[in-house]
Amino acid sequence: MSRLSLPHRTTRSLAAVTLASAMLALAGCGSGGGDADGQDSGSSAASETRTVSTPKGDVDVPADPKRVVVLNYALAGYLYDMDVPVTATIPEDADQEAGEFSEFWGDAPSEDGTEFLPWSPDGFDLEAILEADPDLIIAGGWGFPNFQADAAYDDLTAIAPTVMVDKSFADWQDQAEFLAVDVFDKQEAYDDMVSTYEARVEEVGDAIEVPAQPTSFLSVTGDGTPYLVFEGTGLPLMFDQLGFETNDLVAQHGLEPYQPGGDLAELSTEQLGQIVDSESLFVLGFNADTTSVEALSSEPAYGSLPAFQSDNAFDLPYWALRHDYDEALALLDMVEEEFGK
Repeated sequence: MSRLSLPHRTTRSLAAVTLASAMLALAGCGSGGGDADGQDSGSSAASETRTVSTPKGDVDVPADPKRVVVLNYALAGYLYDMDVPVTATIPEDADQEAGEFSEFWGDAPSEDGTEFLPWSPDGFDLEAILEADPDLIIAGGWGFPNFQADAAYDDLTAIAPTVMVDKSFADWQDQAEFLAVDVFDKQEAYDDMVSTYEARVEEVGDAIEVPAQPTSFLSVTGDGTPYLVFEGTGLPLMFDQLGFETNDLVAQHGLEPYQPGGDLAELSTEQLGQIVDSESLFVLGFNADTTSVEALSSEPAYGSLPAFQSDNAFDLPYWALRHDYDEALALLDMVEEEFGK
């Protein structure tokens, strides 16, 4: 066994919305400047918008936003890759006291002056979002932030135009295409991402020897609860492109997501032996590196699985589960190093 490694709404909701409305009213009262025709040539460009279709309906967004707030850590990397200024985002985990920028973002957060907003399991801090003075809010995507953004959507739209990224997008390409093409009008940036990724997939696919198939993916939480990753979602789809064959265990056993529209099925330890019969298995933590193949191998429920028995159980970093473009490239490097011929 081996490890792949790198070479509710807050209670202040009403107050925030009231304050937002007051600020908008004040802005309207102070907008009497301009030329003789009542037009301000300096603000006309800033007022240009495009219409984006979202799960919440059509949203008019700034054509050239300058202060974007991203309410899902997993989406921020796309904006950095597209040179869209990120004023603020939330930490990776709602339980984190202080956020940490991803190593894959490089110097972009410091160049943008990105700040972390307070975030808790109870919801977003709407007052903090308001103080960030966004001209656009990007929310939704995969995971718990989507649930919170959906609940707080009306409050968020009172602060700035809010685009919900569809939680049903299957992989990073879907998310990147929506953000780059629909929201920010950066088709070329998206095309560059895809061409770079596809070239690297072909390169890695030719360079590796795939272990015994089929393959499954398990995400294990800090309390030891295992979740089976749905076939046909981001991580399995990526490995399928490399020549792996994802076992269709969800379809075979009629498993349901632990949250509606989700990509994980909760399993009991008893179900592990009954369901997870794949020849190869990738294990990853949930929101942190909460486990490892080595640690699990001493537990009978895991040690008796075919993949563990045949030494075909492998670790993946927790962020692999819902990876973005930069993380996809890093994963490809890991796979090449682990399974290279």
